[in-house]
Amino acid sequence: MELSILNKKGETTGRKITLNDEIFGIEPNDHAIYLDVKQYMANKRQGTHKSKERSEISGSTRKLIRQKGSGGARRGDINSPVLVGGGRAFGPKPRDYNFKLNKKVKLLARKSALSYKAKANEITVIEDFTMDVPKTKEFVAFVKDLKLNGRKVLLVLAEGNKAVYLSARNLQTAKIITASDLNTYTVLDTNNLLLTESSVSIIENILKA
Repeated sequence: MELSILNKKGETTGRKITLNDEIFGIEPNDHAIYLDVKQYMANKRQGTHKSKERSEISGSTRKLIRQKGSGGARRGDINSPVLVGGGRAFGPKPRDYNFKLNKKVKLLARKSALSYKAKANEITVIEDFTMDVPKTKEFVAFVKDLKLNGRKVLLVLAEGNKAVYLSARNLQTAKIITASDLNTYTVLDTNNLLLTESSVSIIENILKA
């Protein structure tokens, strides 16, 4: 797949770049995408949820009514789960939601996500740029010049740039990420993928089989 390289103002530079078909042109595997996104979301869970069970409730252990002869159901102490204020039966406990996913499956999922973007013509390659100082107005103008105003944009840089990151931090429709941190969920959770020229080779080196 061949794309034109644009500058910061959205104008073509006259140069083109060829995206590797083994990464940006494969037949997407939906199940691999599902597993990778599921692991990504699971890893973000803290797993600190906790409810008190019967033995953890502070209350009397006196038996409320006698075992037989009342005509009602048997009932123990006031901490019983069937009573208001009692402990919870089978409540949540702190746990780790992480699960193992093979490296090849993760690579396939990322290639599939990038291929979906390529098929939908939602990938734009721009020449490398930097910002000396953080300026949100300048970043908004940059996105507008690329005719992506109002769309959710993911800008992939070859390496971290604090000024660029701070310029886009307050924008709900923009996110900055480095090529080494690119993941399936982030790629799919955007309308347009902006790749800097040098980030393309890094992505291809990471994802090559």
